[in-house]
Formats: sequence, structure tokens, C-alpha cells
Amino acid sequence: MGRAFSARLGANENAFGPSPQAIAAMQAAASDAWMYGDPENHDLRQALALHHGCSPDHIIVGEGIDGLLGYIVRLIIGAGDRVVTSAGAYPTFNYHVTGFGGEIVTVPYTSDYEDPERLIAKARQTGAKLIYIANPDNPMGTWHDANTIGRMVDAVPDGTLLLLDEAYIDLAPDGTAPRIDPEDPRVLRFRTFSKAHGLAGARVGYAIGNSAIISAFDRVRNHFGMSKIGQAGALAALNDQAWLAHIRNEVASARDRIVQIAAQNGLSSVPSATNFVAIDCGQDGDFARKVLAGLVQQGVFVRMPFVSPQDRCVRISAGRPSDLELFEQALPLTLDQAKTLWSGSTGAR
Repeated sequence: MGRAFSARLGANENAFGPSPQAIAAMQAAASDAWMYGDPENHDLRQALALHHGCSPDHIIVGEGIDGLLGYIVRLIIGAGDRVVTSAGAYPTFNYHVTGFGGEIVTVPYTSDYEDPERLIAKARQTGAKLIYIANPDNPMGTWHDANTIGRMVDAVPDGTLLLLDEAYIDLAPDGTAPRIDPEDPRVLRFRTFSKAHGLAGARVGYAIGNSAIISAFDRVRNHFGMSKIGQAGALAALNDQAWLAHIRNEVASARDRIVQIAAQNGLSSVPSATNFVAIDCGQDGDFARKVLAGLVQQGVFVRMPFVSPQDRCVRISAGRPSDLELFEQALPLTLDQAKTLWSGSTGAR
């Protein structure tokens, strides 16, 4: 547009920022940036293992969940191999599968929730090597409780690996994350420092899983992919649980504010356990795209789901009060403009 956005509410970043301890650790590490980061991520893996009550052999660190998804697809998927995911789910997994020649098989959402039973049934039907589910979900923000995900793990077919993306788990209600034996060969769990910990720009993610699967990453991963600065920031962030609690409160308040703004404009919101809220624009995807375009034109960066019927929504990240004030100001005018354009294009009255 030739100008900066006034409010950045589209990438689900943590606008409240990382722990001050993480910032200090990264500042201190910057003077040593002439050195490669530890290729084994030893200190961070040890700390993560302690945090999760498992062995470091159950932890792999990588360049965000996106990077780790690429590695696991490279390890397992060849030309013609099938994978199962939800139509409209987080798309980066699909990009990796397509890049390695895999075949993507999808099932629809059920009432704005990814459907574990449908995913499992489709995997059985197709002989899929991988199943992907995010809990909580992106782009809708909905979530399943621990028991539901536990039952899904128990139902994974022989020869199939469940990829459980828990990028937003630190922001979800208690009872969302199931207890899973880290040696269970049926599931690989993905976590990140990009969301609740506010380190999206540092690119630090990790996976928890069976030691044999974890060790296999060494065959394909970029052993020097992690920066020394990112490693230091993630370790400090993990050790500052008080800041994480603060962020949970800030995000909860911002979610409530987004829901309130939507209601002020006659719109409903999809329940969310993430740092964003999907707002139902009340019409179809074409109408929602007009709303999105209008917000962007006013300098408010947002995104939206891209598969019907979820594309009736726009997705608003949990921003700072000043960001949400700009969104609150922009939304009524945007809706009025969208209604005019939509009525003209459809003949609606």
C-alpha cells in the first residue's frame, strides 16, 4: 500500500512481547553471534525435558513448528503417500506435503471444530501415513479437551503417525493438553515459543515424541538452523513462568474485547482458546473478504479462513488496547461499505 499498517492484527503474534528476561538474554547473546548456535540445542533440550517430565531424547528443537513439520514430512512422505488433514486447516503442513509429492486427503470441519473421528476414519480408509490436527485450532480458535484428544491417539491406525500441533496450548484452558507417554510411537506433539512466549521472530519450536522418531530428525534437519540468540531467548522465556501467566491474562482480556467489539456491531464470535478470535461476519465468504479488504484499506491488518463455510469469518489477533481501539473504529465503516458492495453484487435487499 506504500504505507505501514496502523494495527497489526493478522499474524497471531504476541503483541505484548516476550519476557524481559528473554530480551535481556538475547541482548547478552548478541555479542556472541559470531559463533554458531549449539547444533544439539543441549541446554534448551535439557530444560524442556525437565519442564515436561521426560528425557532429552524425547525432544527435538527446530526453526519453529513450520520447520519441524517440513522435516517430519521429508522423513516420512514420498510420492503418492497419503496424509489426512482438515479442509481449511493450517496450510503450511499442506505445502510441505505437496513439496515432497504426497497426496492430501481432507475432511470437513464439524461446527467450526476439527473432527477427530472423521480424521481417524479417513486415515483408516486411505491408509494415510500422517494425520494432522491442531489443538487449539488455527484458523478457528476452537479446541477439544484432553480426553477427546486422548481417544484420538488411542484410535490412530497401525502404520500412521498423528501430528498434534499444540502451538496455542499455553493459552488454552486447563484440561486441554492430554497426558501422553512421550515414548508413544503413534503421536508427535509440536510446541512453539512463537505464540504465548512472544518469540515469533526468533523461530524456536520443538517436538515431543518417541525417541526413535526424534533421533531420525538428525538425518534431515539443519544442524545449525537455530541461532544462538534464539536459543538464549527461548531458554530464558521457558524459565519465566510468571511472565507467561501475565501474557495469558493479557490475551484473555484482549479476546474479551474483540468479542465485545463484534457484538457492538451485531456480529457473533467463535469461541477461542488462542490469541485470536474468529468473528462471524454473518454472510458468505465473498462478504467476509469485502470486510477484510475494507479493514486492510483502513490500515488494520487481519486475515481470514479460506475454505467455506469457515471463510464467513475474519480472524482478529489479540492486540494491545491501542490496536483494538483502531479495529473498533474501523469495523463499523468497513461493515457498512461491505454491505453496500455485497448488496450490489448479489441483488440482496
